[in-house]
Amino acid sequence: MKKSKLFLGTVAAFSFLIILPSPSQAKDMTSRLGVGYMNDFSIQPLPSIAVKYYPSTDIAVSAALGVDTNTTNTTGGSSAFGFGAKFYKTIFTEDNLNFFMGAGAGLVSLAPASGGSGSTNSGFELSGFAGAEFFIPGLDSLGFNFSAGVGVTSLSSGVRFRTIGESPLNAGMFFYF
Repeated sequence: MKKSKLFLGTVAAFSFLIILPSPSQAKDMTSRLGVGYMNDFSIQPLPSIAVKYYPSTDIAVSAALGVDTNTTNTTGGSSAFGFGAKFYKTIFTEDNLNFFMGAGAGLVSLAPASGGSGSTNSGFELSGFAGAEFFIPGLDSLGFNFSAGVGVTSLSSGVRFRTIGESPLNAGMFFYF
């Protein structure tokens, strides 16, 4: 009887130690520069080369450039250009995860492919969003982003309001130095 009580007491003590929360440390990205991609322009799927920099613990800025010089009209495609910048404010941190809110602005242009009809649509887009950047434990220099929010795109052909929902495969992936 004493052995079973000792065993149960030992199991309970180890269980308690395992369940106790360990001190959490946020992912500190201060002065880190990331290079990667984003795919969040509204004009069409336009993968972009991007950079992201954290000048402080809770502030980040990014810039993205996307170009598609489609010259064939076999699929009804268009040439596209996009340049955008975003501002991020970290609002909550977890182990290997930073939650943020932010805003973005960009210049966009969509032109018909060679042989296509129509005119070039140029304009701007604005967005407001919230999301997170997460890091796989052990791969501390690789960050994956996802976000959701609202946006407006104003082209010469009209204005478009939209909701935004970007998965980690769209919103971006960065390797930080």
